[in-house]
Amino acid sequence: MHKIIYAGTPEFAVPALQALLQSEHRVVAVYTQPDRPAGRGRKLQASPVKTHALEHGLEVYQPENFDSAQDIEALAALQADLMVVAAYGLLLPPAVLAAPRLGCINIHASLLPRWRGASPIQQAILAGDRDSGVTLMKMARGLDSGDMIARRSIEIEAQWSAGDLHDKLAPLGAELLMATMADIETALQHAQVQDESLVTYAPRLVKQQAEVDWDKSLDLLLREIRAFNPWPVSYTTLEGQNLRLWRAQAGRLVTAAGLPGEVVAHESDGIYVRCGDGIVQVTELQFAGRNRCDAAQALNARNLNGCRLGIA
Repeated sequence: MHKIIYAGTPEFAVPALQALLQSEHRVVAVYTQPDRPAGRGRKLQASPVKTHALEHGLEVYQPENFDSAQDIEALAALQADLMVVAAYGLLLPPAVLAAPRLGCINIHASLLPRWRGASPIQQAILAGDRDSGVTLMKMARGLDSGDMIARRSIEIEAQWSAGDLHDKLAPLGAELLMATMADIETALQHAQVQDESLVTYAPRLVKQQAEVDWDKSLDLLLREIRAFNPWPVSYTTLEGQNLRLWRAQAGRLVTAAGLPGEVVAHESDGIYVRCGDGIVQVTELQFAGRNRCDAAQALNARNLNGCRLGIA
């Protein structure tokens, strides 16, 4: 049995916390990001990890950073054996990394050394990777550069969005953590150094990346729509208003010539839009100020055939 500090923020980090709480190990405290404004009312909202921790009566710490000696001393005073980190969102200084007896380990949502950084799930889909997975690593000062303790992989299915892949990797990370915790001290001793020649980086996404360029290839556009679901969501414009594209696939060839962004057909199974080298069949979309809907529901509201998307 080990005394564990758990650090995480989004939904991805909840399954591993839940697994630890159901194990023989003792979670002595949880660290998570400060509450942030969210929703239309911009009210402060607790992170999914904080919500889960409070439901189980755990002590929660929410420092803005670890610049304060007081915050580092508070963590050290917990006298934990190990700190488990999953999508926490804060860089840990050396004093924090060294505080637990066995150090800190991280559950990272990629097969390191591929996709170090903030958006590994989205970048795997954008790049057309066939496989993804989770890596358990010892934390070091560099960005996701620590020695690898264990990895577990899965195949990325053709129509998976980033949300779909996230929902597969989150429980996979929890499973890998618990399998490794059975003999964590031995696992730490046998951790493997990452091959620096294979490193790729996954920078943080920004909303502007999600604007659709209809001149791009069909394959790239489909990967972008999948990668940006559920955030920031691919979007184009329709008569000056944003139109969000949630799901799409390769559409059948049509004889109409059309320009990039032109809707060459709107049927119950899709909105067919010409792009650089083919037809994008949009199956789920969202008009400005409306809820998500499928192509048939959109057709009931408005037939988009002949419209040109992406024109200001």
